[in-house]
Amino acid sequence: MDVRLFCFGHAGAGASSFGRWQQRCGPGVEVVPLALPGRANRRREPRVTDRAALLDDLLGPLAAAAEDGPYALYGHSLGALVAHTLTRALLDAGLPAPLLLAVGACHAPDTAAPAVPRAEQGDDGVLEFVTAAGAAPQGVLAARTGLWHRTVLPVLRDDLALARALRAAAAEDLPRALPVRLLAVGADRDPLVDASALDGWRDWTGLRFVRRTLPGDHFFQRDPRTPRLIGRACRVTRRLTGPGTPVPRTSAVPTRMTPTRVAPTQKPPNQKPPPFMSPIRTERSWTA
Repeated sequence: MDVRLFCFGHAGAGASSFGRWQQRCGPGVEVVPLALPGRANRRREPRVTDRAALLDDLLGPLAAAAEDGPYALYGHSLGALVAHTLTRALLDAGLPAPLLLAVGACHAPDTAAPAVPRAEQGDDGVLEFVTAAGAAPQGVLAARTGLWHRTVLPVLRDDLALARALRAAAAEDLPRALPVRLLAVGADRDPLVDASALDGWRDWTGLRFVRRTLPGDHFFQRDPRTPRLIGRACRVTRRLTGPGTPVPRTSAVPTRMTPTRVAPTQKPPNQKPPPFMSPIRTERSWTA
């Protein structure tokens, strides 16, 4: 059975940011991009700006999918916070755990993202953010009365509010370490998230943590190397569980207790772990 890979885009993005991932992830992976309301074919729906509204919108469909077979989640930038939030909610509900939680271009939930504007900075702060990300509107789109300011800016404003809300909610999560393998991916020229900042995600898994760096800027999910890496990670984690092994069901994760870490999976003596899951000692570029 293929691993279904649910993907969540960056602020302001819809499912189209993963448009060619199905061809590029490789065999054994079914790519399922999920757009938040308020964009693309969901543009007429109210946008979500807090954790409760996010879970009301996406937890039901994901819960049903979790019961059907092996699955993984990838989130890019804002999408990483969305993927983490949904992973915790699925585990809290006692549903089968994802084979893999993969996050890209995002500081760990308990880490302040320095480039993300505070609420009181308003639209000027949002414009500074997109400029820092290298995505500022150019030419006629930059006009304050233009199409970008009327259609894209409101989505970005609400998405950044959602990011702040998800970070605030995650700060209350205990224990932080979830029993899910975690892959954190960064880019060597990302102006918003230094690759080393991704190491903060290490505290959010009780299983194996891996960090990889790809060439690119903040929007490196568009590069073919990114879906190839994520697709390979899905296949490796699937092999680790075995093709005939049911997806593990995890009991509900307590929300208030002393933080604990799940013991890492033991590998047989003298057997090297697969390349994706090998421990990181010296950071190196991944060129899959």
